[in-house]
Amino acid sequence: MKNFIAFGVFTLMLLMTGCSDRPVLPEQLPVSVKTFIQQTFPGKTITYAEKDLELTGYKYDVILADGTHVEFDTDDEWDKIECPMTSPVPVAVVPAPIMTHIQANFPGVLILKIDKEHYGYEVELGNGIELKYNKQGVLKEMDD
Repeated sequence: MKNFIAFGVFTLMLLMTGCSDRPVLPEQLPVSVKTFIQQTFPGKTITYAEKDLELTGYKYDVILADGTHVEFDTDDEWDKIECPMTSPVPVAVVPAPIMTHIQANFPGVLILKIDKEHYGYEVELGNGIELKYNKQGVLKEMDD
């Protein structure tokens, strides 16, 4: 029993110290993360990146020179993209049904944030409106 408790305490301590963010050089990012950044944000440089150990693997946070923040999940897929007011989320990452809805109902309004959630997507527009869509891109909720 003492061994079990000691093992539990050791594991907890390991998780608490190991699950912290730590800076990494851009060249240390996975190839898929670097490729996504290069293709989605051409000409923009990475100014900061960090690696976060999760129970299921590593997550990455990347900040670009213009202030864009991109989070990647443990599969190295983008999970959240947040852009400054001067540079919208690239259309290529927004699912087509969501893009169609936003263009039809909020013409000319920039998409500043898109976040993948368990239910679908959360989108924040430049006018302060927050939209929630299901996985099929159907609007479920709107907050201003």
